[in-house]
Amino acid sequence: MPQSDDVLLEDETLRDGLQMEQRVFSLEEKLDIYTHLKNSGIQRIQVGSFVHPKYVPQMADTDEFIREIKNQGNDGPLLTGLILNSRGLDRALNCGLSHLSMSVSISNSHSIKNAGKPAAEALIEMSHLIQNAMQSGVVVRAGLQCAFGCVYDGKIEEQAVLNAAEKFINAGASEINLADSTGMANPQSVRYLVNQIRLKFPETPVSLHLHDTRGLGLANMYAGYCTGVRTFDVCSGGLGGCPYVRGASGNVPTEDAVNMFSVMGVATNIDIQDICATVAGLERILERKLPGRMCSILASGIGNCGSKQKEEN
Repeated sequence: MPQSDDVLLEDETLRDGLQMEQRVFSLEEKLDIYTHLKNSGIQRIQVGSFVHPKYVPQMADTDEFIREIKNQGNDGPLLTGLILNSRGLDRALNCGLSHLSMSVSISNSHSIKNAGKPAAEALIEMSHLIQNAMQSGVVVRAGLQCAFGCVYDGKIEEQAVLNAAEKFINAGASEINLADSTGMANPQSVRYLVNQIRLKFPETPVSLHLHDTRGLGLANMYAGYCTGVRTFDVCSGGLGGCPYVRGASGNVPTEDAVNMFSVMGVATNIDIQDICATVAGLERILERKLPGRMCSILASGIGNCGSKQKEEN
């Protein structure tokens, strides 16, 4: 975990970033993306999800991908993966991952679409899976999807979020991740909900997974930072979105988050030029511009204040 005012940016390009793309990335392309992210200084990378390839074809080779990364050595960033069910947990344990994100939706409608079961049932099952993962020596980050609202169910009650967080913490989760899966959060709602979680569970770190659907991603990230959050999920170029959320768009771009924290004097240990090289490679493969802003700004030469971010020890 980051210390003092520094932040940890977990890059999810290889999971959330790719899962919405129709063009399936090869193992070699994924390894190239991973190498770029590693070289940029990213300290935690979500390399995939353990889901059925019928529903998310991009994740069909997650197990093989992780084994290939491990064959390169153990000097890289912390690898993590997303778990939604017991079969996924078994696969992750077989891959030797020591850190996992285990997530459910607070929204009943979204839970049925995303996990195939009501939210209450999914919460109970995931709590048991977290206990199993902990007994296997895995560090678990417990995610609460749609914590700030749902396009299907509307407002999500604060108490439902708090109850789910408590259940996961009691099961052994070491971090609570509040996910704005639908991009409905605003700075005020972020500050309020984060404060409620931190007041009730002061010993448990809170992280944020923010989507930029309504253009508030960076503003919400800053609100979270001001409320004490020091871990945030990002995607190179602003890729990503949930296939089961109507109108969902991408995550906060890694390069834009790095720039924001840099100009604030907050360390990320990430080189923005290396991230922009990753974005350029993605744009060539996808044959389109990605929504992140800083790559275009740096290429134009009109703003280099955030061009070098990797701190020297």
